Amino acid sequence: MLCAPAAKVGKTSLIMSLVSEEFPDEVPLRAEEITIPADVTPERVPTHIVDYSEAEQSEEQLYQEISKANVICIVYSVNNKKSIEKVTSHWIPLINDRTDKDSRVPLILVGNKSDLVEHSSMETILPIMNQYQDIETCVECSAKNLKNISELFYYAQKAVLHPTGPLYCPEEKELKPSCIKALTRIFKVSDLDNDGILNDNELNFFQRTCFNTPLAPQALEDVKNVVRRNMADGVKDNGLTLKGFLFLHTLFIQRGRHETTWTVLRRFGYDDDLELTQEYLFPLIKIPPDCTTELNHNAYLFLQSIFDKHDKDRDCALSPEELKDLFKVFPYMPWGPDVKNTVCTNDQGWITYQGYLSQWTLTTYLDVQRSLEYLGYLGYSIIYEHESQAAAITVTRNKRIDLQKKQTQRSVFRCNVLGAQGSGKSGFLQAFLGKNLQRQQRIREDHKSLYAINTTYVYGQEKYLLLHEVMPDFDFLSEADLACDVVCLVYDVNDPRSFEYCAKTYKQYFMDSKIPCVVIAAKSDLHEVRQHYSLPPLEFCRKHKLHPPQPFTCNTSDPLGKELYTRLTTMAMYPGECTRLLSLCSHVRRRCLCGCNRCTYCLCQNLLRLELLRSIKAQLRRVVFNRLIRRNKRGSNTEGSIFMKTYSDQLIMLRRHMAQADLKNSTFWLRASLGATVCAVLGFAMYRALLKQR
Repeated sequence: MLCAPAAKVGKTSLIMSLVSEEFPDEVPLRAEEITIPADVTPERVPTHIVDYSEAEQSEEQLYQEISKANVICIVYSVNNKKSIEKVTSHWIPLINDRTDKDSRVPLILVGNKSDLVEHSSMETILPIMNQYQDIETCVECSAKNLKNISELFYYAQKAVLHPTGPLYCPEEKELKPSCIKALTRIFKVSDLDNDGILNDNELNFFQRTCFNTPLAPQALEDVKNVVRRNMADGVKDNGLTLKGFLFLHTLFIQRGRHETTWTVLRRFGYDDDLELTQEYLFPLIKIPPDCTTELNHNAYLFLQSIFDKHDKDRDCALSPEELKDLFKVFPYMPWGPDVKNTVCTNDQGWITYQGYLSQWTLTTYLDVQRSLEYLGYLGYSIIYEHESQAAAITVTRNKRIDLQKKQTQRSVFRCNVLGAQGSGKSGFLQAFLGKNLQRQQRIREDHKSLYAINTTYVYGQEKYLLLHEVMPDFDFLSEADLACDVVCLVYDVNDPRSFEYCAKTYKQYFMDSKIPCVVIAAKSDLHEVRQHYSLPPLEFCRKHKLHPPQPFTCNTSDPLGKELYTRLTTMAMYPGECTRLLSLCSHVRRRCLCGCNRCTYCLCQNLLRLELLRSIKAQLRRVVFNRLIRRNKRGSNTEGSIFMKTYSDQLIMLRRHMAQADLKNSTFWLRASLGATVCAVLGFAMYRALLKQR
């Protein structure tokens, strides 16, 4: 606080009287800088008081002090008209010349020596206050009898912490547009049921949020009665309307209670310029490498409540008017026309409830800072009484840990879709949203989206699959194009040059990575032509241990299924298991004994080659052979020797029958042994997994 007066007006006496609480006998030309500690002041803010003397200091020193001051007290003598005239002729122009227009310092006019006159100088000062908006207030005081000394410094603090200028226009006697805009947002955030009225519960919630105490029922009625007496439409259905809410704050400011309005504004994130602060919109959140961001359960509950209170017709979709009403608390429209081709919509093109949540999930995954900003506009931290909206975000653990533990707690998985120009990537994305080819053809070029997100169910769990169409630039695939959980390589079965791009992309970027890949044979309703590549797609997949190409078409009138997308989500959730099972199937199919003694097929083969198992098989063969011989001897004893030849023939037939029985029994035991071995290996693997979890 800078005291910058003309000489002989008693400004040093004011400072000395404040500190010593008595009038000084000897007054120096200039008081030393004084610091009043925070615990002494009503606002709990430390105050530095700086005195300026024309006799001891230069103008350059004055300019430096003006640039550092938060508030300036211009002291004049109430019994000296020249000192009053100097306020407008010298001091105010000088201060305005040395400060920026957009960051003017608040001014306090101080009329000292009020003990020497019986009249007030306010009649002369009021026109000056109306002329200059930077003047916060005027205080008449006396350093000799200590009149209004403490009030002077209280108003100086108040002018800094709770300035009138950004809130109120004295000439028009109404709130400024920026203040009305901020208070309107606060009203809409506090209107939890979106009926345009703050009922008693909402008013108590607002009071508790801003001032940490609810209003008594009688106090609520008194507030409403004040509004009723001054405004016809300020109260409706026993609740406070927006007009009544704005009137109350106008009344607070007119009665000098600026701190009430400022407390409300700062609780809802506004700074001195009535802009939402960066700390409020973008709270600090740490995201380690290889981790993703998702909304947690409380965030989804909050967004669900926002959707419900704006879905007036209860059709589980937001019409353009309802969507516009939802985003009235935003300074701009956050969602463009492409969002309707990014998430699910109904037949009218309105965003459904599932599409609404999907878009929030997409924003959080791709740009968590933007999601924090949006949640800040909606007032998440205020309604849920959190320190910041960062409490709505869950940072997932490192993907490497998921691979090691072979389980994941993530809910959002990213699939990058790559393919040559015209291969059907966009159709693959839009089909995920339930749009067939006929609906896709009606999409405007400037409304197309490179993303599509929807839900799938994997083993009964709801998961989000995010599809991202990567532009076909083979030589310049960035890290963002390669960072994903699963890859789709799309080629057109009717284009002979389409598969070549997929093959080269896989071999250059994904062949040595642990990211699972799937080849999509798009436009499978068309005639399949031979691809101009060294290997056909099926042989290429077999060689590189990939799943066979998956046929896909969106040129159908039947409802589009999600089986393929569910399979992609499953592969994204369990990349290691999918690769291992696919390798095992290929291993068994080719009957190649690699000798690794680690895979299931090699373990089964080693078991079948055991000497114990071979001796059991030989013993079984002998038992079966002996039983067949004894059975045939009993039937041939009464017949005589004439039947010896017949018996020999029968014996040959019996041996043949024995060989067939032997073969069947051997096959049975082989199958049983193989099945038991597989069960044992799987059981042992599950046992190891349980031990790791413990």
